[in-house]
Amino acid sequence: MNSNGQIKLIQRFVLKRIINISFFGHLGEALHGRKLYSKNLYTVFLLGGRNGKNQVINDNDVRSIVLSYLVHNCFKETADALLTGIGMQQSVDCLSDMDKRKAIFHFALEGDALQAVELTEKLASNLLEQNEDLHFDLLGLRFVDLVRLKKCTEALEFAQAKLTPFGKSPKNVEKLEDFMALLAYEEPEKSPMFHLLGPEYRQSIADNLNRAVLAHANLPAYSSMERLIQQATVIRQYLHQELGKDGPPPFTLQAFLKS
Repeated sequence: MNSNGQIKLIQRFVLKRIINISFFGHLGEALHGRKLYSKNLYTVFLLGGRNGKNQVINDNDVRSIVLSYLVHNCFKETADALLTGIGMQQSVDCLSDMDKRKAIFHFALEGDALQAVELTEKLASNLLEQNEDLHFDLLGLRFVDLVRLKKCTEALEFAQAKLTPFGKSPKNVEKLEDFMALLAYEEPEKSPMFHLLGPEYRQSIADNLNRAVLAHANLPAYSSMERLIQQATVIRQYLHQELGKDGPPPFTLQAFLKS
């Protein structure tokens, strides 16, 4: 089997399994709190999983889910290759905005928050004005970057000029205190607030920004694949809580991919 055939087989298998779990996730919510039905639900869940290979899945559904993931995460070259390979059309505006979102995402991810803010205001005017928490988090990335570069005086001046105006929100006050605490340490990466300097923190802010830009354009804030996995997690967690040792373990993507 060639690589394209293998990819298609994997896509079909994953989609069948996720669709089974996703469908019964909606059913699980409807039966919440009814243990008898939970056992029946688990029986149907197992049968659905075992018989999933007999279901016919439309290739276009698989392609749409994969394309949704690629577009959401700004993998433009891969999305272009997929569109070309299957003969699908995507709007020019969508592809153009993907380039802009990708630039915004990477600026935020790399700590160049001011550039991310500038490009966001050009692409999605009023977005940051309407989402002050996100705006504050982006500016906080700039403060953290200055601390990382040992520019403590500049960081303090930046905080006074750009961050303190957000002090009306108790949540932002608490975050500001965490930011300022970094200045008390000669080696802030060894402080209790070390996580603010890590890539995971920048990643979370960049992801939030990407979702906000998508929502501002009336596009889904989460990809189809993410929503399916979220539903799978909910139903498995529900069954695990209701049935205990008689039910399935909580859903994890790592375990799912190995099954």
